[in-house]
Amino acid sequence: MKSFKADYVFPVYADPIKNGIVTVTDSGKIISISETLDPEYQNLPLETLSGIITPGFVNTHCHTELSHLKDKVKPGGGLINFIKDVQAFRNADAGEVLEAAQKADQEMYDNGIVAVADTANSNVTVALKGKSELYYHTFVEIFGFLPENAEELFDKALLLAAEFKPQSASITAHAPYSVSKELFKLIKRHGDEQSSLLSIHNQECEDENKFYRYKLGGFIDMYKHFGINIDYFRPQARNSLQSIIPLLSNRQKILLVHNTCTNLKDIYFIKRFDRKINWCFCPNANVYIEKRLPKVELFVNQGLNITLGTDSLASNKSLCILSEMQTIQQKFPSLSFNTLLEWGTRNGAEFLGIESEKGTIEPGKTPGLNLITGLDGLKLTPDTKVKKLI
Repeated sequence: MKSFKADYVFPVYADPIKNGIVTVTDSGKIISISETLDPEYQNLPLETLSGIITPGFVNTHCHTELSHLKDKVKPGGGLINFIKDVQAFRNADAGEVLEAAQKADQEMYDNGIVAVADTANSNVTVALKGKSELYYHTFVEIFGFLPENAEELFDKALLLAAEFKPQSASITAHAPYSVSKELFKLIKRHGDEQSSLLSIHNQECEDENKFYRYKLGGFIDMYKHFGINIDYFRPQARNSLQSIIPLLSNRQKILLVHNTCTNLKDIYFIKRFDRKINWCFCPNANVYIEKRLPKVELFVNQGLNITLGTDSLASNKSLCILSEMQTIQQKFPSLSFNTLLEWGTRNGAEFLGIESEKGTIEPGKTPGLNLITGLDGLKLTPDTKVKKLI
């Protein structure tokens, strides 16, 4: 066993402890957390550190199998151009894809991430995740906007999800603009039976809402680019999120990812439905793709479960939850470190259903420990760094 002492320990579930001490086993299990060293542990090695000790981070949105696309997609071109580029570049040698995914896994580990909700369209990461130091839940993602293909695509997704077992995995929809109503219904029926997790890319650009409201905007050209005939689709006269919520199961925990163009009416609309909604921000990816951030302030103090993700290296320079927190802090300086840390730790663990092990520093848990340095008081700065302790 070993003890760490720092300027502050942030357990997340309780108030920060000034000059706090955390005692852990070699396997990372928390033995105690206190203001003074328990006499029982006086003879243990004690490492005194400058900075703040926090739990390990939880990344609730990533695509490790797109890691080989780092620096291949031009930033700032908007979501539709991004989708076209990813589809053009994503097919590569399996060895190249796996090597890049392994490096991404190591990068997340080094950046103090302990758990990841990862999206997959193939089985290339199955073995990697089985051996990883990180906890993974894999979302097997379905694309399919043509109604006649719904059952075939769903059956293929079931087979792929089975390849990830006994790892944690579930079937999910990609986005409102890429999943037909018929496919949503199949996913809902499955979700009603399984009570599993669901993750959906939500409102990443204004064109998504424009398409659902009026059947106008850049998505029309995108479907033509991919040779998809959408004559059957009728505008819904409301935003994409409001259109699909009734199609989702009320037995699943649902993660809405990005939310770049979500407005207050959307949030209030959601609250009228009996759905287990969680919200994930990936700010660095939003800046990379659309050169804008979500209206984060609309979500604060609404009693919502907010989490953080990195998205993929196709749309980000690094896989680091601290970096996501820094980007939000810079744009929204009134947000406290406590709030951002909760988004990056406990809330993600609760969504993934691993809160008994991860997300907070409590005796009996194995949440990982990070040291955060370079703060200005309790504010994140560009110089703030993370070091993994265990």
